Amino acid sequence: MNKYLKGFFHRGLIFGGFGPIIMAIVYLVLSLTLKDFSVSGAEMFSAIISTYLLAFIHAGASVFNQIESWGLAKSLFFHFFTLYLAYSACYLINTWIPFDLNVFLIFTAIFIAVYFVVWLTVMISVKALCKKMNGSLK
Repeated sequence: MNKYLKGFFHRGLIFGGFGPIIMAIVYLVLSLTLKDFSVSGAEMFSAIISTYLLAFIHAGASVFNQIESWGLAKSLFFHFFTLYLAYSACYLINTWIPFDLNVFLIFTAIFIAVYFVVWLTVMISVKALCKKMNGSLK
């Protein structure tokens, strides 16, 4: 098995369980703050499976940034596209956003903005850390 595919599955299996934990916390907060909040068994099943898969894919997709033969643009594209598909599917399957073009476009714009803010923050932090480590080596 390709070492990157193996890494994808390994990371996914390690971190996949965080999805349902986060979903449970969100549902707990909703139940404490909204009157008449309820979730059916089918909705709970769908939410648990889809949030597990979302966390699995999210963790596994980090392997794209470690494929040495890929340039920055290619790894960024595959990482972004994988996460975008996973989040979009999860949100639509669980009806956390309605299946409406305008709402989906707003979701897409927010996703793109947040993705690149997080990516820039990580990039700046890593560069600063590398500069600090290189300075301490001299």
